[in-house]
Amino acid sequence: MNRIKFIGNAVGTILAAVTTAYLLSDKSNLSRADIKPSDEKNATLQPDEKEILLLASLAPSGHNTQPWFVQYLAPYHWIIGNDRTKWLPAVDPTQRETMLSIGTFLQNLEYAAGAFGYLCDWNLLATTNQDDRVMEVKLIKQTSNNPFDTAKIKNRRTVRSDFLSDVLKKEDLKYLVNSEPEFIHYLPNTSKESQFINEQTIVANRLQAYRNPAQQELADWIRFSSKNADKYRDGLTTASMEIEGISGWVVRNFYDKDNVMKNDFREVGIDQVKKQVSESAGWILITSKHNSVAALLETGRRMQRLFLKVREKGIAIHPMTQILEESSTRQQLNQSIAIGENIQFILRSGYLKSYPPPVSLRRPVDWFIRT
Repeated sequence: MNRIKFIGNAVGTILAAVTTAYLLSDKSNLSRADIKPSDEKNATLQPDEKEILLLASLAPSGHNTQPWFVQYLAPYHWIIGNDRTKWLPAVDPTQRETMLSIGTFLQNLEYAAGAFGYLCDWNLLATTNQDDRVMEVKLIKQTSNNPFDTAKIKNRRTVRSDFLSDVLKKEDLKYLVNSEPEFIHYLPNTSKESQFINEQTIVANRLQAYRNPAQQELADWIRFSSKNADKYRDGLTTASMEIEGISGWVVRNFYDKDNVMKNDFREVGIDQVKKQVSESAGWILITSKHNSVAALLETGRRMQRLFLKVREKGIAIHPMTQILEESSTRQQLNQSIAIGENIQFILRSGYLKSYPPPVSLRRPVDWFIRT
């Protein structure tokens, strides 16, 4: 065989091998739209019960842990519980954020139940953030449905990038805050308070990135491959982290938890935060009077009411709560921005040119029902 023919054959073999390897690899981001409805075998639930709980589960949570379960007592009579296996002890040691997340679930549940013609009768059970049984609810059939559009729940999306820097319009801000100006505070990007949060968000993210238990916790909730994402239906995927194209392909096929603990991964994350805080209309802070279970649940509900409004105004919000999770940054926050109440949410805000579809995964209802 002459040299040219040999080289040609070798190149062809290499190209074939590379092509085969690529075709067998994890080629595209797995998103919610890619998941086929599961063939759930739970005959206990009525069809509308299942749909209401599925809509409720589309609520946001830290690292998308989905820290709730539903104990089935009787038809339309449930207990909403606190799933200890979904806690984030490194960044949320008191389960404050867990209660806020369960609050967002409760708000979705109430909206969804109303759309199906039910009124929610609530009974608070929990007295601490660690209690397993949080809220009892009975769905009572009404003669008319709540006009709430459940498409808003289905289309809600946490967006992380490509925010415009235009300050929020007064009419849009009025619509978002509505009757809750006591608890929802907007700090435009032109204010010194907003600049302070920009700086402290970078500081807090650096502290957290190099605090190994927090970084390991992040690693534990990243679903690197589509196979793992489909297996767990929770956590952070390359799609929800907005790692697209070649970068997403590399992460899905070649990254694992060990990579997250390396300094280059930490530094890339910090650089991304710097870019994010430079692109926004400012910050929305949500506060509460105190830190009781009832107050945290209501604050979670308040945040979800806001979250379900922003899309129609072309506004995105991105929870960035690292300042509250790191003690050194948390201690000086209130005094520096002249807010006396308990700050529970720090939300980066901004207009978008176009709104992307939701991508974060959710566990099927059967997975979080307990009988």
